[in-house]
Amino acid sequence: MGMIWLQILAVLVALEFFYIMYLETVVPTSEATGRVFSMSQADLKHEKVQLLFKNQGVYNGLIGLFVLVAAFWQLTWLLPLLLYILLVAAYGAFSAGKVGLFFKQGGLALLTLVVLLFV
Repeated sequence: MGMIWLQILAVLVALEFFYIMYLETVVPTSEATGRVFSMSQADLKHEKVQLLFKNQGVYNGLIGLFVLVAAFWQLTWLLPLLLYILLVAAYGAFSAGKVGLFFKQGGLALLTLVVLLFV
């Protein structure tokens, strides 16, 4: 039963990363992208921001893919992936000076990690 919960949570983590990839690569100038990343339309339309977003989107999509692979076929990969996600979330929260950002970026990964430790 625990494994099913772990896989459900891992899928949610992966979907979060696929959504971020979608925002960064498919609709980088949308209102949703601006809202999620707290950026103005003028900033989003800047050519260098577009390039950075598309590059970052590929990384986020791959993280989502590897989380799925880990959860369903290579469970030993899941712990390092979740720790990586949590470290990036901690860095983001620290660099932005917003503690709540950690839980937005890493909340699902943290919950998944807790379940993983008990499976």
